[in-house]
Amino acid sequence: MSFFRQELAIDLGTANTVIFKDDKIVLDEPSIIAVEAKTGKLVAIGTEAQLIEEHTNARIYTVRPLMNGVIADYDAAEMMLTGFIRKALGNKRSLIHPSLNLVIGIPGGATPVDMRSIRDSAAHAGARDPLMIYEPMASALGIGLDVLAPNGNMVVDIGGGTTEIAVISLGGIVEPSSSIHVAGNEITNDIIDYLGQKHGISIGRTTAEQIKFSVGSVLKELPPEEAPADFLVEGRNLATPHPASAMISYGEVAECIDKTISKIENEILKVLQKTPPEIYSNIVHNGIWLAGGGALLRGIAQRFTDKVNIQFHVADDPLKAVARGTCLALKNTDNYPFLMR
Repeated sequence: MSFFRQELAIDLGTANTVIFKDDKIVLDEPSIIAVEAKTGKLVAIGTEAQLIEEHTNARIYTVRPLMNGVIADYDAAEMMLTGFIRKALGNKRSLIHPSLNLVIGIPGGATPVDMRSIRDSAAHAGARDPLMIYEPMASALGIGLDVLAPNGNMVVDIGGGTTEIAVISLGGIVEPSSSIHVAGNEITNDIIDYLGQKHGISIGRTTAEQIKFSVGSVLKELPPEEAPADFLVEGRNLATPHPASAMISYGEVAECIDKTISKIENEILKVLQKTPPEIYSNIVHNGIWLAGGGALLRGIAQRFTDKVNIQFHVADDPLKAVARGTCLALKNTDNYPFLMR
């Protein structure tokens, strides 16, 4: 690819940002920056900023520019996006070349104001004419579904800030669809609250994320071959300044996140209830696809299948489904009428 024509596909997520270039992932980092309080100067970005997040002082603070899948802090989002683009292009200091083409995944529930903020941030970060794609459509592409066919497919993408539930047919999202602010971040908060209430231990988000990935489950009982070993949690006793520890099992995690998972289940049922009959029949035949980080929770496909009575499938590498789909959209901008400016 010529230096004068750079192309990037970006999954700008609440929790993580993934960037593809030339069909390869060139960046996969947390969506966070660290800023100097006095000057507003960028101190760190991505992985480096996350290491700082729970060790800040009066001189430095951290910002997560996206909340529930949309931009909550415009200036921070622009700094983050610019920094990530420079990293992806291997160009950390000089200006980004003006001939930069971008396709960015956005939540299905994004409002016109949200879309304008994302578009403006991308343009200020160096994009010539940024295109956008709804994340559920990008997920479907990344999973490998034929989104242009006269066939109904349903995708449930459980991300960091939002869960996107969409029925896709003929290159469009069929109403009803849903974008709810119940996703990975709420699951993380459930774990933090549970450790405090049940074990009297204060933990931070980093430790809660480790628990989620190590012993995260939505089923209280798993087959022995799938059951992870208990996780040792160490933190501060909430009642005293002394250290405290506890062994946490996958069954306890399933118990503490049950209400959050039930909210997602109920939203899936609401969308299915209003889905047109012929498309509903397609979904029953094709099954429902799970993507996003939440799809990695143990037992989630089985639990949803039992609840909904339709087979659920977990996408290959579900964390990257949106990014892969955005990359495919970047290569086929003339063929996909659902791309937006």
